Amino acid sequence: MAQQDQIKWNKKYKTTPSLLKHREPSQKLINLVQNIKKGKALDIACGTGKNSLYLVKQGFKVDAFDISNVAIDSINKKEEKNIFTQVVDLEGFIPKKNHYTLVVMTNYLNRKIIPHLLKALQPEGILYIETYMHHEKNTKPNSNPDFLLQKDELKKFIDSNYKIIEYDEFDNDKEELFRMKKQSIIVKKETII
Repeated sequence: MAQQDQIKWNKKYKTTPSLLKHREPSQKLINLVQNIKKGKALDIACGTGKNSLYLVKQGFKVDAFDISNVAIDSINKKEEKNIFTQVVDLEGFIPKKNHYTLVVMTNYLNRKIIPHLLKALQPEGILYIETYMHHEKNTKPNSNPDFLLQKDELKKFIDSNYKIIEYDEFDNDKEELFRMKKQSIIVKKETII
């Protein structure tokens, strides 16, 4: 496991208690979920589970994976029976193929995992990614460019087996500490791979 990443994130959750408080899921995810088939969902880099907990309330069974055991423990304390949590090093993680009706990755960027997330979708399954991008108006100091998307970058991961339903570039929520530009993409799996 990437022990340094785990130490960093555990420390961040312990020293910033507001991160452990209830937070609303992504508004774009809320809009998306209203119109898709319920089933098995995967929430990658789930943090304290804002999206996972919402998905359970909408009728999904959720696999919620994160590197921080502090974050995972906060989900487990809620005792939701339809969430399976696991501490996972996402750098080498490969989900089961053709297994999920919905895969969600928000506020996390691991370019190597995106092709595996696409393959994890069942036919007609949906991948939703929302994360930060490079932009001159970003106000977060010292952002690591490796963790920021370039303009239109998410589109480049999608091949002819998938259909882009929606792509967007937008400002992050006002409740976040820094003003950051984000990218989101909704992709549907068209064929069995």
